[in-house]
Amino acid sequence: MTGDLARRCRGGNMTVPELRGAAIEPREIKQEGGSGLRITWADERVCHYAAPALRRVCPCAQCVNEWTGQRMLAPEKISDELTIADLSIVGRYALNFRWSDGHETGIYSFKYLRELCEGE
Repeated sequence: MTGDLARRCRGGNMTVPELRGAAIEPREIKQEGGSGLRITWADERVCHYAAPALRRVCPCAQCVNEWTGQRMLAPEKISDELTIADLSIVGRYALNFRWSDGHETGIYSFKYLRELCEGE
């Protein structure tokens, strides 16, 4: 997942089939060390995410302008050494990360995470 992926997700240029149902229902969420995450979805798709790549596409209002959709976070500012300090489930629809750089306001919906995976 690169900055290009973030632009494709936010810019509307990505053509991903509508994701719903089992495609956005995680069956297993597993942190892989401090630098990765693996989600097995109910439709059997397994997605792997690198911590720095996820942090670079953070959807929060600090990282993305809410009005324009413009990414405010410069991807090159995120270290390749960044790790997941903590991970929690938000309701039945999302994950929240606390990153080793102290950032913790992004809520990553399961739909968004699946879209990132499909866009790789």
